Amino acid sequence: MREVRLPGTGAAVNVRTTPGPPTADAPVFVLVHGIGMSHRYLDRLHNELAVTGAVHSVDLPGFGRSPKPADGVTIEQYADYLGELLPMLSGQPVVLVGHSMGAQFVTETAVRHPEAVASLVLIGGVTDPARDSALRQALDLGRDTLKEPFDGMLIVLGDYVRCGPRWYLATLRPMLAYRTDLRLRDVCAPTLVIRGQDDPVSRREWGVRLAGSARLGRLLELPGRHLVQFTAAAATAAGIREHARTSAPGPDAAPIDEPVSP
Repeated sequence: MREVRLPGTGAAVNVRTTPGPPTADAPVFVLVHGIGMSHRYLDRLHNELAVTGAVHSVDLPGFGRSPKPADGVTIEQYADYLGELLPMLSGQPVVLVGHSMGAQFVTETAVRHPEAVASLVLIGGVTDPARDSALRQALDLGRDTLKEPFDGMLIVLGDYVRCGPRWYLATLRPMLAYRTDLRLRDVCAPTLVIRGQDDPVSRREWGVRLAGSARLGRLLELPGRHLVQFTAAAATAAGIREHARTSAPGPDAAPIDEPVSP
């Protein structure tokens, strides 16, 4: 991990980087965690993607090893952190991947900083407006926790402890209020929505809606639950690689599928 200081805001972001193969046309992947989390539960996906291209997994300000920002929490603020960071990580537009609340961060980044994003991937995206109360989210997360693998939950719980209840609650409010589906309408980048088939947090109807909201949206469902990028890392990486390939500009790019209807 290395600390990157953002020149505009002065915020600190910790980044885990793997260079990937030394090919000129290789994609660059940037992985963004969800609420209360860090890069650690993205490590399996990170390692799978590193076979194809450079991968950067971030701890955003206030999460993991990165100090908390002094100026509060909004989705827009975190998108601007990423808007500062991405050109520092890559000289080309990146494949921007977000899990859970990270899906909100990357969606807003693609709206506010479209020049930095070649394609977008939302894994286990939140928050379904039909289930946008803190109680419903807690119940859904509890149902998920009971059936996730023990090693995955150890990482999750450890990061939650590091995050602390006060900061978690501060980030929960904007997460519940943000309309990912509506903001996706303003995203120009091709968008892949991934969900675990048994995910009680990001349910199928919501996944279909997210994919249908994007201008160039597709839905990929894989065996697993909310931590599908952890339990099915190889399959998740394969889907992301294919999305990056078919989204790449140039004569060899495959056509993008039509958006999934809600």
